[in-house]
Amino acid sequence: QLKLEESGGGVVQPGGSLRLSCAASGFILDSYSVGWFRQAPGKEREGVSCIDGGSGDTYYPESVKGRFTISRDNAKNTMYLQMNSLKPEDTAVYYCAADSSRAGPGLFCAGYARSGVFDYEHWGQGTQVTVSS
Repeated sequence: QLKLEESGGGVVQPGGSLRLSCAASGFILDSYSVGWFRQAPGKEREGVSCIDGGSGDTYYPESVKGRFTISRDNAKNTMYLQMNSLKPEDTAVYYCAADSSRAGPGLFCAGYARSGVFDYEHWGQGTQVTVSS
């Protein structure tokens, strides 16, 4: 069974940190383009950190640049999202995704790596992150 499983979400105060994990099973993650996406109530899904599977280049939108870091541990077949200096506007459900496309990390985060928007091969089930005092 091919799947991604996230963990590490929770409630944190503004200025705090969280690390999300996304473990892959049934396929090898290191050759895939991977990324973290979030969706808040009433808002569109947005990519917040992405790695291109071919070049290894990364992309972060301005909203999280300098605060979020994406990484992966190939030995554990797992990817991570380290989130620091969290703000209330970071509150959302966070999803990890993996795809065999090579469109570059910017297009991958924007949802346009394939012909269908966000039509990626593998998605996790999502984990809630709430930033509140």
